[in-house]
Amino acid sequence: MEETASVDYGGGRVKGVTIVKPIIYGNIARYFGKKREEDGHTHAWTVYVRPCQNEDISVYIKKVQFKLHESYANSVRVINKPPFEVQETGWGEFEVQIKLFFIDTTEKPLTLCHVLKLFQSDTAIVMGKKNLVAEQYDEIVFNDPTATMHQALTNPVISALPVRQDSNTDYEELEEKTLAKIAAARKVVKQDIALVNERLKLVKDATHHLKREVARLDVAQREEFGYS
Repeated sequence: MEETASVDYGGGRVKGVTIVKPIIYGNIARYFGKKREEDGHTHAWTVYVRPCQNEDISVYIKKVQFKLHESYANSVRVINKPPFEVQETGWGEFEVQIKLFFIDTTEKPLTLCHVLKLFQSDTAIVMGKKNLVAEQYDEIVFNDPTATMHQALTNPVISALPVRQDSNTDYEELEEKTLAKIAAARKVVKQDIALVNERLKLVKDATHHLKREVARLDVAQREEFGYS
């Protein structure tokens, strides 16, 4: 999605342009069926960043850094090409820090946080008969992108990778729900701002009234005691 403006690729940033790129990030996990004897691990899991549509996000994302729990060897993993994902095994849940680096290094990296999920009450997942999927829809918003980023963002490339079949998430429904939550949150914020503005107005009115009353009393006092 793009809000257009006149584009000058002579350098610098493309002013007045906003481009939105939807992404999916999260993890899938599968229970082994029992605890592994050699290390006590119970699940195989994959944490990832994916395009919402079948788009090659490496056109504008240079690399993705995944920061795992410090108990893992080489806990900071950098993936330089799609699929942007890390596969591991483990027994516990923890927060994964995901940092996206863009092809133009003048664009500030974007940091996401995802809590790795391994456990759920679904019987088929508990028995290890199907994957647990825990993922989120998000949008990367590029305001006034650089000329390099603008060219990359406005010339999408179809991904050569096969569409992943391990997720049954309806991305269109997930997008609609996420956007609805954002709209509801904006409405609440707007109402809160209106309430604060109304309170500020009342305070200003009260302050103005007090100033006038102080001035009136000051004049009365001067008149009473014959002050000039």
